[in-house]
Amino acid sequence: MTKRFIFLLPLLAISLTGCVAAAIGAAGAVGVAAVQERSIGEAFDDTSTASQIKARLLSDNATRFGEVDVDVSSGLVLLSGRVNSPQDRVKAEDVAWSVRGTADVANELRIEQPGGFIANVADEIISARVRTALLTSRSVKSYNFNIETYDGVVYLMGIARSAEELQHAAEKASYVGGVKQVVSYVQIREPRKDAINVPSTASTSQPAAADTYTQPYGSDDELLGGS
Repeated sequence: MTKRFIFLLPLLAISLTGCVAAAIGAAGAVGVAAVQERSIGEAFDDTSTASQIKARLLSDNATRFGEVDVDVSSGLVLLSGRVNSPQDRVKAEDVAWSVRGTADVANELRIEQPGGFIANVADEIISARVRTALLTSRSVKSYNFNIETYDGVVYLMGIARSAEELQHAAEKASYVGGVKQVVSYVQIREPRKDAINVPSTASTSQPAAADTYTQPYGSDDELLGGS
C-alpha cells in the first residue's frame, strides 16, 4: 500500500502554534522565532491568539472542551481533538472566531466520547516520535514544524523552505509507528535571511528521504479532509 498525504491550505503563513506557545510563553516564542522562518511579530500574535482561544474554551466549560487542542499559525487556527456533540464542535469554532487575530479556522474536531488518559498519552508519544524523526533529518529544519496528533492522525503546521522539504517532513512522519495519516497545514516560504542557522543533529551519512514510499504502519483508510 502506498502512503498518502494530505496537504491543505498551502498558501497560509504558518508560525508557532498555540499549544506549544501557551506552555513556553511569549519570551519562549520569541526565542524559537529567532531560528524559524517567521518574524517575532508573528510569534507574539499567534501565541496571544492561541492562549486566548484556549482560555475562553476552558472558561466556558472545561469538561466539554478539555480535549480540544488549539494551534495557531499566522492567524490560521487549527482545532483538533474531540468534543461530545455537533453543538460543541460549532461552539469551539465560534470561540476561535471571536478572538482578535483569527484569520481562518480549520476545524478538525471529531465528535466522540472522551478518549481518556491512555488514548491521549498514545497520541503524545506519536507526536514525540515524529518530532524526533524530524530532528534527525538532514533535509528538514525541524524548528519550522509543529506536530499535533489525534487518534494516529498527525497534523503538521509550520513553514517549509521548499516543496521538497515539505515532502521529506511528511514522509518522515509517515514512517513513525502508529501514524495512520499525515495532514499538512504547512506553507512553503522563502528562508528568512535573519534566521539563526541551527545545525541538524542528523548523521551526514543519512540518506535523503525518497519521493516514493510505502505505508509500513497503520491502515489504508479513507483520506481525512479539512472542514
